[in-house]
Amino acid sequence: MDGSTRASSTFHGIPEHPAGLGSSQIELRVQAIGFAARGWSVVPGTYPEGDRWTGHHDEGPVPVHPDWRTRPTATPDQVVSWWSERPYSLLVATGGAVEAIEVDAELGRRTARVIRMVGAPVPIVATPRGRWYFLHSGGRTMLPELADVPGIRWHSTGSWLPMPPSAFPGGAVHWRVGLDVCGWRLPSSAYVQDALRAGRGNYENVAEVVAAAR
Repeated sequence: MDGSTRASSTFHGIPEHPAGLGSSQIELRVQAIGFAARGWSVVPGTYPEGDRWTGHHDEGPVPVHPDWRTRPTATPDQVVSWWSERPYSLLVATGGAVEAIEVDAELGRRTARVIRMVGAPVPIVATPRGRWYFLHSGGRTMLPELADVPGIRWHSTGSWLPMPPSAFPGGAVHWRVGLDVCGWRLPSSAYVQDALRAGRGNYENVAEVVAAAR
């Protein structure tokens, strides 16, 4: 289990391993509590049943509550209640404490290599469908040269991220680089975007990535 889940110890009196829950559901709940402890907006999402998603959605996961955008940030007790009921996917609403840029696996790997060269790690989440999410802080829009690229998507206000260990048909969401590696510090969007530019351009812009990391 990722070290970031240890934030759940913030909530004394909430058992990490309650009776009657499967191991995957327990892990989802512990991770959700950890995010809530950090002030991240946790949202329960649809989950797979066989090769289908609950709620008759062909694609997933999506928030189970239609009014999720206007709901107050979930309390620890609410988080405990949700993940005691069902093995909901663990979603984090973006646009506040966290945002992300989503790319395909090929660009994700190239960008991750650039980031390793620079030496300033970025939290990276990946799904079994080959989508990678580079987490970052908010406060800046996407560069036009990235915004116009098919397959690159900015997750900000009004969107969400699937987070580990949410289940997908045939696998689970997982960390490529965990939050504990980064000390729960999110990089600037400028740094992530410069890394993506370098990943697309055969590393010609690595100097800019180094400058953005400082």
